[in-house]
Amino acid sequence: MAEEFDVAVIGAGAGGLAAAVFAALEGARVVLIESTDYVGGTSAYSAGTTWAPNTRLAATVGADDSPEKVHTYLDAAVGNRSPRAMRETFVDNAPRAIDRLMDETVAQFRARPFHPDYLHELDGSTTCGRALEPEPFRASELGRDLRMIRPAIPEFTILGGLQVDRDDIGHLMAMGKSLKSLFYSLRLVGTYALDKLRYGRSARLVMGNALVGRLLLAAKRAGVDVRLKTRVVAITPGGGANLLSLADGGEIRVSGGVILATGGFGRHPTRRAEMLPVPLAEHSPAAPGHTGELHDIVLGLGARYGEGAATNAFWAPVSTRKRPDGSWTVFPHFLMDRSKPGVIAVGADGRRFTNETRSYHEFALAQYATGTIPAFLLTDAAGLKKYGLGMVRPGAMGAKALIQDGYLVEATTLDELAKKLAIDAAGLSETVARLGRFAAAGVDEDFHRGETVYERANGDASHGPNPTLGEIATPPFYAVKLWPGDIGAATGLATDAEARLLGPDNQPLPGLYAVGNDMQSIMGGVYPGPGITIGPALTFGYVAAMSATARARSE
Repeated sequence: MAEEFDVAVIGAGAGGLAAAVFAALEGARVVLIESTDYVGGTSAYSAGTTWAPNTRLAATVGADDSPEKVHTYLDAAVGNRSPRAMRETFVDNAPRAIDRLMDETVAQFRARPFHPDYLHELDGSTTCGRALEPEPFRASELGRDLRMIRPAIPEFTILGGLQVDRDDIGHLMAMGKSLKSLFYSLRLVGTYALDKLRYGRSARLVMGNALVGRLLLAAKRAGVDVRLKTRVVAITPGGGANLLSLADGGEIRVSGGVILATGGFGRHPTRRAEMLPVPLAEHSPAAPGHTGELHDIVLGLGARYGEGAATNAFWAPVSTRKRPDGSWTVFPHFLMDRSKPGVIAVGADGRRFTNETRSYHEFALAQYATGTIPAFLLTDAAGLKKYGLGMVRPGAMGAKALIQDGYLVEATTLDELAKKLAIDAAGLSETVARLGRFAAAGVDEDFHRGETVYERANGDASHGPNPTLGEIATPPFYAVKLWPGDIGAATGLATDAEARLLGPDNQPLPGLYAVGNDMQSIMGGVYPGPGITIGPALTFGYVAAMSATARARSE
């Protein structure tokens, strides 16, 4: 006999967890089904930033914002690449979703006083208030369920699993100069050691793990039935309900709504090659699990993909390294190195091809547009020590091992570096000389690097005259290879403003919904700010849950 639920959510990333929580808060019987060993999806790997304009948190940082300003910005950035009605639904409901989480659950957020939109040159952009981050979370109440949370990327942690955020990094870097930072760091490391003994991992969660941990605890408290390692192999409509068939032979009848939150098509065995540009990205920094298997099922029921996005995926440049156990590190270069003085990216001709300080999405798209695959991210000894490079941390920590295994290329001269990278030595020499002149003047005549608030924010505020421009002059010289890596789907299943799946006749399919990267992005393949996947995922998780629970009550 089939189990009975009001709402079933398939996929337990941030969007799926939020949808399950919202439905449970409405009193629905909710099951959350995840095919992998963990909850969290790619959100658990991320910074957990949530782009949600005009919440009550905007006032805490003095943000000057309004719905009109948001729409001005999104109209300029996205335009007709997505339906404006979907963006209106997002702008209207984002504050409601955040309010409800903060008022009724342990999911808590904060705004930083300076966190600019990426396309800051456009009208309607802001420097703060829209990008929220999860509050760090002491997750000991989860107990053994802590192990349900997908661990952060190992190379983004220290000491084999200690997660650190930007505040922690500041203290760790200053602990030799400040007693306050020293005590902070000792307490951080000591607590981690105790957690490892008690829980097998850190119970102090930050960034994406904090968001996922908070949502998981909220789901548990609200009575959501969370099932890992469970696959849905068929959805059968009938009698106003949908019947889910599971790989283990079980069945679940859902009276209200089935909400797809499986993460998109990114690892689909054939659709990846069909929908991503050539050359096909070999490695993705996204979490496993977004196989598109459920897409095949609902497409067979009449669902369709959305249209009009500028690109089918969101992107970041990545460097890769094979770990000793044979697995691959896929390290996304979001902002810690590309924008720093004395760091540039060149192609095989030894010349720059883009403004390195633009968003990671735009940088990777520039690689495709110019055919610069791979690109080479370069710095000198001074830059490596001060800022790091990829998996090399500031202070040049880890450099020796990474040189030995070939991840980091080292050379005593630029000509030698060019030879090791198989790039044009004359072009590289001319580029570095030109950069030195730009750095002295503070003006990038080629790509206008460091001319927007966002670009300058990711540089080094203590360096002038342009915080993103510095010479490359102190040997030895270093480089890592950069490849485009897809970080999430932009093209997803077409939905209406209630997140209901639409058929070929543009009518909703009864009781079927999509959120997160399963839903056609409201950003239309454009990346206007930090957290523009998670913010809409939480918001449309709320919208879908309200619609699905209302439908369950009416059946």
